[in-house]
Amino acid sequence: MNNKALAAMSGGVDSSVAAYLAKQRGFDCTGVTIKMFGDDIENTDAESVALRLGIAHHVFDFTAEFAEQVIGRFAEAYQRGQTPNPCVDCNRYLKFEKLFSQAEKLGIDHIVTGHYAKTEYDETKGRYLLKKAADPGKDQSYVLYLMTQEQLKRTVFPLGELFKHEVRAIAAKQGFANAAKPDSQDICFVRDGDYAGFIERYTGKTYEGGDFVDVFGNVLGRHKGIIRYTIGQRRGLGLASKNPLYVKSKNIGDNTVTLCENEALFTKSLEAGGFNWIACEKAENPVRVKAKVRYNQKEQWAKAEQISENTVHIEFDEPQRAIAKGQAAVLYDGDTVVGGGTIC
Repeated sequence: MNNKALAAMSGGVDSSVAAYLAKQRGFDCTGVTIKMFGDDIENTDAESVALRLGIAHHVFDFTAEFAEQVIGRFAEAYQRGQTPNPCVDCNRYLKFEKLFSQAEKLGIDHIVTGHYAKTEYDETKGRYLLKKAADPGKDQSYVLYLMTQEQLKRTVFPLGELFKHEVRAIAAKQGFANAAKPDSQDICFVRDGDYAGFIERYTGKTYEGGDFVDVFGNVLGRHKGIIRYTIGQRRGLGLASKNPLYVKSKNIGDNTVTLCENEALFTKSLEAGGFNWIACEKAENPVRVKAKVRYNQKEQWAKAEQISENTVHIEFDEPQRAIAKGQAAVLYDGDTVVGGGTIC
């Protein structure tokens, strides 16, 4: 492979330092900023850093792909009653699949990103591994579980061994204008945090109110549209009750939202589809792992068993709270990502 690399530069401090460190390691970098939607980017910071590094900088317009593969999937999942993770789709379809495709056209073999994660080649297994970052508070391995062997082979994660404060210190020392720039929060294309309002504007649809019901089907009150609720939600239900109530499930067919008390939110098992094994080709037998079912959760002990070509059954040692369809279930062996899939 050649030493040429496309350095994804969002204008944030992480991707800027990643590009700098890649260049320090001897990569011949070209900076690229991805335009994903509307007026989502400000080229100033990325261009400023690229100029300071003495590397070329380009903008790739991926707005059509982002609309189809990220925003479209996000809206469709909510309409099916799921709780999607658009960062997983963005990484899969844009930051890796699409960006690698562009790199190949330019004769560039590597991609550099500011993700907090690590890669490693296991000679015994003959496989590339995805591993947690050194900084547990910034680790992003959970949203990268769909990476392929070829992508892991050709991706450079310069921030994997660093803590956030070290990254900011490097940026400040290099005189980057974005050294103190705040981290982006929540879902980038829903700037006001109103997911339901965004989906209604995006789809042009309105979602009628329906019944809140308990686990026995008794009507408790009226909800304001099924897309406005997520599994485990307590706030904003607008119901008075003796004990706190939470969203347990959503039924698109009859437009009901089932509520329950906290204890009923716990379950011990799930099935994850579209499963991608990283640490092995596939699991011939049940494997003992730790698993997490949302980004900020600590991994929990479980047994994972492949039950079909692309589906894995996960049985936890202890019941887990508010497992939501559409979220990712990611398996770990220590710091190594074993694989992951979408909770179905």
